[in-house]
Amino acid sequence: MEYQLYTLPGGLRIVLKKEPIPVCYCGMVIDTGSRDETPDEHGMAHFVEHLLFKGTQKRRSGHIINRLENVGGELNAYTSKEETVVYAAVLSEHLEKAIDLIGDIVFHSAFPEKELEKERVIILDEIQSYNDSPSELIYDEFEELIFDAPLGHNILGTPELLQSYTSADLARFVHRNYDPQRMVFYVVGQLDEKKVLRMAGKYLLPSYAGSQQPSRKVPEGYRVRHEEKKRDTFQVHYMLGNRAVSLQDPNRMAMYLLNNILGGPGMNSRLNLSLREKHGLVYTVDSVFQPLTDTGMWTVYFGTDAANFRKCERLVRLELRRLREEAISPYVLNKYKLQLLGQMAIGMEQKENAATGLGKSVLRYGKADSIETVKEHLMAVTADHLQALAQVVFNEDELSSLKYY
Repeated sequence: MEYQLYTLPGGLRIVLKKEPIPVCYCGMVIDTGSRDETPDEHGMAHFVEHLLFKGTQKRRSGHIINRLENVGGELNAYTSKEETVVYAAVLSEHLEKAIDLIGDIVFHSAFPEKELEKERVIILDEIQSYNDSPSELIYDEFEELIFDAPLGHNILGTPELLQSYTSADLARFVHRNYDPQRMVFYVVGQLDEKKVLRMAGKYLLPSYAGSQQPSRKVPEGYRVRHEEKKRDTFQVHYMLGNRAVSLQDPNRMAMYLLNNILGGPGMNSRLNLSLREKHGLVYTVDSVFQPLTDTGMWTVYFGTDAANFRKCERLVRLELRRLREEAISPYVLNKYKLQLLGQMAIGMEQKENAATGLGKSVLRYGKADSIETVKEHLMAVTADHLQALAQVVFNEDELSSLKYY
């Protein structure tokens, strides 16, 4: 992957990648998420993300909304456990508008009190909407089983705390966490590097000095837990899982492959072939591997009629046992490797996601691997490697579970 990496005097890294496309994708990846909240800040990282769009020292919310919309561009953001990402897509000739606007809302947001009141109502509605969707809510509640606070807390926060936050609280959170040395700004598109660097030096300037290191608490020792909760749902919703490897673990690529084989997005995943195609018991069954900077989580989820629950659970555990006890044949292993490689290559063709991925990779690793390097690492994974990993992560005695019924 050909890209250029620069560092501004304040420590902000700039990664640029030329693409012969009419649209420029740019954004700020900030090494701050919900796990960086103190106990009395639950939900604040997400609240800040909402308020970034509601006014700066020189712009009102209407100006922010229209700045890119008026030229056909898009501006958006999201918050995760460890990151906040503010990103935009514009025609190449309007790139300067996007860089100016992102720099303004990230480094100079004013958090006006009247806008806080509006966004409080919106996020409270978002929380209620989430609570009405058991297939989504179960992911958050399962994370609370696997991890202790703050990593296990859901990103949206609680209504009680959201009602208490002030403009000053949000400003303190930003000044503590939004440090340029913990950020990467990326631009992908038809660009002039010197011009983009001049724009970055002009617009991406903080008005404060943040702390350089996140005060993250490493998750405490894992304890297996099993919970069942009565919900007013038509289906039984079930999740099974364990802690898994981190972003820095050398087993990360093998874990991606193992998860893909078990229950990834392909229709030929083992869980989909068994529970849906062969037995017709579920509409949705999948597994997810979520690596973080110092830990990770792997889960299986399915929803089914109550009468079919026990059979579905047995079939899931059967597939886990097969991966623990039976080595995958060379032919099948190669087939799954090619499948995962193809999925990654197709994902890289989705320019907006690929651009954000470039920024996140530089944030986490200081570099971004080419598809050829990824292929090299993937093809080096052996059947014995996968089986040994399955025996650890899919260990029957280490699996926690959560059931809604």
